[in-house]
Amino acid sequence: MRREELDAPPASAADLPWLKVYPAGVPAGIEQPRYRLLGEAAPDLSARWGGRSAFTTIMPNGMSGSLSFAEVDRLSGAFAAYLRDCLGLAAGSRVAIQTPNGLTYPIVAFGVFKAGCVLVNINPLYTAAEMIHVFEDAKPSVIVVIDMFAEKLATALEQAPVPHVILSEAASLFPPHTRLIIGFVQKHLRREVPEPRFASVPIAKALAMGAHKVASGADLGAYAAGLEPSSPACLQYTGGTTGVSKAAMLTHRNLIVNVAQFLVFVGGAIAESDHVLTALPLYHSFAFTVNMLGFFFRGAHNVLIPNPRPLTNMRRAFAKQPISFITGVNTLFNGLLNESWFTDNPPPALKLSAAGGMALHESVARRWEAITKSPLIEGYGLSEASPVLTFNPPYRVKPGSIGVPLPWTEIQCVDYAGREAHPGEHGELIARGPQVMAGYWNQPEETKIALRDGWLYTGDIATMDSEGYFTIVDRRKDMILVSGFNVYPNEVEAVLSQLPGVRECAVIGVADECSGEAVKAFIVRSDESLDAETVRAFCKTQLAAYKTPKIVAFRDDLPKSNVGKILRRNLRMMETFSEMDSREA
Repeated sequence: MRREELDAPPASAADLPWLKVYPAGVPAGIEQPRYRLLGEAAPDLSARWGGRSAFTTIMPNGMSGSLSFAEVDRLSGAFAAYLRDCLGLAAGSRVAIQTPNGLTYPIVAFGVFKAGCVLVNINPLYTAAEMIHVFEDAKPSVIVVIDMFAEKLATALEQAPVPHVILSEAASLFPPHTRLIIGFVQKHLRREVPEPRFASVPIAKALAMGAHKVASGADLGAYAAGLEPSSPACLQYTGGTTGVSKAAMLTHRNLIVNVAQFLVFVGGAIAESDHVLTALPLYHSFAFTVNMLGFFFRGAHNVLIPNPRPLTNMRRAFAKQPISFITGVNTLFNGLLNESWFTDNPPPALKLSAAGGMALHESVARRWEAITKSPLIEGYGLSEASPVLTFNPPYRVKPGSIGVPLPWTEIQCVDYAGREAHPGEHGELIARGPQVMAGYWNQPEETKIALRDGWLYTGDIATMDSEGYFTIVDRRKDMILVSGFNVYPNEVEAVLSQLPGVRECAVIGVADECSGEAVKAFIVRSDESLDAETVRAFCKTQLAAYKTPKIVAFRDDLPKSNVGKILRRNLRMMETFSEMDSREA
């Protein structure tokens, strides 16, 4: 077995404390995964599961469309042929996707993998300015984007052109009659779909052209013939451990092994008969690996929600499908617990839910179990680790913890000198295993900061107890976590500094009942007429909504160090004391 395919287990594996709490039958390591490359999965699963439903998208009004395992294989093959034989892309070319959850997504993703290209996940909430950064950095040859974002894309393309644009629709690949109804309502009644100001090809035409190439004898197997498991499969954009926007290079091996690690660890808790509610966006590393890849590999059924806000958008999905598994972030679970339609009629088939992306509140987990009669279990990961590093054993959950490392994963807490902390002591959480990224795309210096001697330095402060369960004590020093999404103050402050009337600014995260944390901006004005609404309106032109300051406070000055650096930590302490004073009052 070659090292590039699967590392040997650590020499000290027998001494790792968490192995004693592993579920029965779960090994310290894993066997060689079924696939070498991600493009091999769809043909194999088609042969095994054929006409069974793999993905179903359910709209808020209940209209839906589905794809079987066989259709995912056939259509993704057509898309691969379109990329390679119609557009002439070479192996390793980047293909970006910017769509909400829908049937287009898995077809494009598996098509890109079959084509031997690299998938670039782009948040649909990004503004044109944020899109420009990704386009200039990843240099995609193709972008697949939903038609509702045509105006935003047009603005981005003016500064950062992408050679080929493929437009999808909210109801792409739905039954024809349903697709026409949804399209008519969006385009003509709601006027949600602008006319594109750029050359583009509809996804249906791209698939038809690719299918013609396949029928004419295109050799799908040849597209990825030169790839190795260590070849990049996906560029996952993240703030990383230092807050600088960059892309984690996730290889075929990273992603395939991480799916295997997770599935081996949970065992029968995820079954072929499961119907998982996928409300988290598939471009997010959690949903991408656990839902789209993990449940698909298991032979289960993904129920895709294009937009879970408002939460009533999910009501028809619960009514139409026997949802047995839910993945999400704390805010999703907390929100559902505050919806009477959900609490009055909790899903009867639900057996397990998994939380990640942000801290799970113990009170939410307890109430969830009381209402649904099923556990809500927390895990931990980050984009740089494909993303899953830890998970609570399904039947030995330790509330408040992120669980124990997955098979073939080592985790330590270390002090500033790199010495391993004793159980119960705080330290930076570092990890190593075959799911850890190859590095950051075109960022060798940032890679050296994050990856040291084979270990990924997460920047999160944690503790380990005597049984090997880890608990996150504090997140990265300055990062703000809004509903599971990373917000970095430097990016927000850079936008604020462009606004006339802003002399100085600083951004921190504050507690928020709805989103876990909210962005708060402190501003020293040079123009006293500047108000909070003007600040927020300006930010919305440059930043996604979740990055826009929810709270704006004006100050005469900001705390600084001896060299003039603004001290965010002082602002956070002031907020903490202010909150304590308000509670006491």
